[in-house]
Amino acid sequence: DNCGGATVTPVKITVSGSSAQGNTSDPPPSGGKVFSNLQDNRGWIGWGELPPAYAICTDCRPAVTWGVEYGVSSLSLSGKAAKFSVGGNHPYSDALWNNHVIGDGSTQGLPDHSHALAASLHNFTYDVYFFGANLSISEALEFDLGQFFNSEGFLFGTECRVQHGDWAIWDNVNKTWVSANVPCKPKSNAWNHLILQFQRTSDNKLRYTSINLNGANYTINRYFPHNSTPGWNGIVVNFQIDGNSKQAPYSVYVDKLNLTYN
Repeated sequence: DNCGGATVTPVKITVSGSSAQGNTSDPPPSGGKVFSNLQDNRGWIGWGELPPAYAICTDCRPAVTWGVEYGVSSLSLSGKAAKFSVGGNHPYSDALWNNHVIGDGSTQGLPDHSHALAASLHNFTYDVYFFGANLSISEALEFDLGQFFNSEGFLFGTECRVQHGDWAIWDNVNKTWVSANVPCKPKSNAWNHLILQFQRTSDNKLRYTSINLNGANYTINRYFPHNSTPGWNGIVVNFQIDGNSKQAPYSVYVDKLNLTYN
């Protein structure tokens, strides 16, 4: 939804035959690990968001349209970029994609049945390259990391407000964007390199540690309380592109999207 959340529907699967084998236990929490090239993972789920409520919708056409193309080699750093696109006819409509990397609906084979892994993690680095032929069309670009456990929600939301030229960070409790007081001026027709660092503190606050865009590093060190998310568990990576006042269609290529966690 507009707060970066996503829903999961359980599906019962019956496996027959004596050859079915597997290990349903989760690996124990461990040190720093990396999910690499997440942009090439087919587990991204797309949604539309319409103003003013910005509640997620599965089919909002023609008001807002969206799509993703995997394995793009013609415009790529790794040879397997992903192309995310938004369009439609309703001004200021958005397209949100999320990927459940740990916990419910994990695309990485980490279902976290014991709910121990997600709850053990404190430090995250969201490292990504992105390219837009004309990013001045974009209203904003959003890069989020969500952590959920014990009915508590930690949405590390960062938004490059292209039209304003600055970064904003998400206040979970008040459900609003707060200026980070640092500039965000991504380059058009060139690859931009973004590194975001987040931390869940020992007293369960969200700490926005730093934002580094194209080598310009800004220390944020802003703290916010967490939200309530009953029944959720896991880690979710989000990417969102926002439409402008004319809902002009555009695409953003994403490559070498890595998440480091410990």
